[in-house]
Amino acid sequence: MPNSVVQDASELESSQESPCGLPPVAVPTLPAEIPGYAQLDETTGLHVTGTVPEIDFASYRLSVTGLVENPISFTYEELRCMPKVTADPLLVCRGLFEDGANWSGVLMDDILQQAQPVEGAQWVSLISADGYQVDISLGAAMDQESFLAYEWEGKTLPMLHGFPLRAVIPSREGLYWVKWLVEMKVH
Repeated sequence: MPNSVVQDASELESSQESPCGLPPVAVPTLPAEIPGYAQLDETTGLHVTGTVPEIDFASYRLSVTGLVENPISFTYEELRCMPKVTADPLLVCRGLFEDGANWSGVLMDDILQQAQPVEGAQWVSLISADGYQVDISLGAAMDQESFLAYEWEGKTLPMLHGFPLRAVIPSREGLYWVKWLVEMKVH
């Protein structure tokens, strides 16, 4: 069984009180059977890629580093308290699958504006807890359609599909929709 976000049973529910009055988040668990690569997850109707890394949810933070005036990090609850966006983009992994779903989260632009990229910065590396990373242009990251999802279909993002946070970039194919996001590095 792959590593999971939950380290022990005491972490099954967020112990952090939401600073904006949102209900606590129940940390999702892995399904009993984990589909193979690019196979359909029957519990969500989404296809699976990657192996769930171990993330300590109690100490989870999204860091924004690199060429920024204000290196910053956010807790999961701080991200949930930012203005929420919702969209239904098609996740396309060419030659493998196309998945339609409803995603909700926070605009990458809102996060990057707080970090204040320096003049001359052109790229953002999206870095996953599993070591996977991709680069997107700063313009694509700040596009008003690009966001970081913490919800899928109105529920907490499933662990197999990126909990606690995954990129949703409608202008790019699925390999840019980084799951288990822990860092945005501006360069």
